[in-house]
Amino acid sequence: MKSLGAVPHWDFETDILICGFGAAGSSAAIEARDLAPDADILIIEKATEARSGGNARVSGQSLLISKNAEALARYQRTMSVANPIPEDMLLEWAERMTKLEPWIKARAAEAGQEFLRGTGFTEREAVLEFPDLGAAEAVAYTATILPIPSGVWKALKANVDKRDVRVMYETRAMRLVQNVETLEVLGMIIETPQGRQAIKARKGVIMAVGGFENDLQMQRDYYGLSDAFPLGSPTNTGDGLRILQRAGAQMWHLRNQGQSGGVWPGLKIPAYETVYLRNFLLPAFSWIDVDIDGKRFYPETNELQLTHYKEKRHGRYLDTPLPYAGPVHMIFDETTRAAGKLVMEVMTWNAVVEDYEWSEENVAEVEAGWIVKADTIGELAAKIGKSPDQLIATVAAWNQSCAEGEDKAFSRRPDTLSPITTGPFYAVDIKPAIVCTGGGAKRTIDGHVLGHDDRPIPRLFEAGELGSMFSDLYQNGSYLTEAMISGRAAAASALALSPWDADGGEA
Repeated sequence: MKSLGAVPHWDFETDILICGFGAAGSSAAIEARDLAPDADILIIEKATEARSGGNARVSGQSLLISKNAEALARYQRTMSVANPIPEDMLLEWAERMTKLEPWIKARAAEAGQEFLRGTGFTEREAVLEFPDLGAAEAVAYTATILPIPSGVWKALKANVDKRDVRVMYETRAMRLVQNVETLEVLGMIIETPQGRQAIKARKGVIMAVGGFENDLQMQRDYYGLSDAFPLGSPTNTGDGLRILQRAGAQMWHLRNQGQSGGVWPGLKIPAYETVYLRNFLLPAFSWIDVDIDGKRFYPETNELQLTHYKEKRHGRYLDTPLPYAGPVHMIFDETTRAAGKLVMEVMTWNAVVEDYEWSEENVAEVEAGWIVKADTIGELAAKIGKSPDQLIATVAAWNQSCAEGEDKAFSRRPDTLSPITTGPFYAVDIKPAIVCTGGGAKRTIDGHVLGHDDRPIPRLFEAGELGSMFSDLYQNGSYLTEAMISGRAAAASALALSPWDADGGEA
């Protein structure tokens, strides 16, 4: 935090400063411009324009559509038993969710894009993550905006561009300028290619810079992951948490189950910070995952993507052991190698933004050594640092389960019991992959950031993944829609304020 006395002059000023140009920041900008056409609105974005969009750009683009606020609130309440969401926030969120569909359709139409009922890349019309907790009653259907990939983000960006909102790229939020006694937010210190500058924010600052997926030390300190990588934007390095902590904000939701979005199996290419998502639509099943000891440890193919990699144990949905079993390797044979790309291409940063294209049938990756190849399972084990005897025994036990038609160890689905028999054999290192982090400042449904006394910090707002209301389990399609709701709410709250310098004086 910097005090006003430490700022010799303002380099420029705006009515509302929006930090971050993802789904939440763009929704805030759209709402601000539509509510106040003459207001001065500025977005600052850490990335270049070509690499902007945050996680919204590379997510699955799923949008939860609900027609029953009572059922939706009940469903989310049940998913949040381990860490309850404030009831007033939960109920209002559910109401706003049932009213969001027309706004989404309007954004698609304005961008000249198609609103689609369904996910866009599978035949499912609705993704019901936790049917036993009430998903069917709460979720009318899953929607998206075409094209795939990035359709939702492209529509939001097109709407922002049409409204002629100023965007400063390659500009990083550094710290807030505040009244040292009241903590009232007056502006922001930013880092630009030209150096540090001070922005005066007459009405408020909206923090929408995403989470801390790409800060490994934060992953270790806040969640206990020692070797994890983001599926989304590499610029999500915890800037927002640091700024909000300095500002006196109360933190919440730093240690949700799988950080709500889950810990997924990722494949890493040495040249990139982020990871690919393993293809959960791969048509071949002659493969298993093994842990540090060369043993299987969970039901690998049981459509765990539908629960964001949580499985029901002890009567509760918990993270799979994937983050703590490593180094984990996927062991497969020639049939799976030739069946299709091991990675998803309709989501994740590497697949959508980076210029590397995964090869057909994984040939180039084998040649590069990223996928290890061997003539025998024993030889493969030696190459990846596993016990040959143990890996041979594990594969033999797996093949026996396939012959018997039953996975007695982990109850993998019978239709996925395919033996690993056709050489050569392969292994690839599986990294814990983070969808997003929901931790951040505690906030109200209208975006006000709360201090440690549970009172709003004046003129400070938050939206999107940073400080998300989701506290434990997560229903597919909720993050992007929450970003829209929270971004719009924060903009409306900020616009309702009078400028802090309205009388011509200083705060």
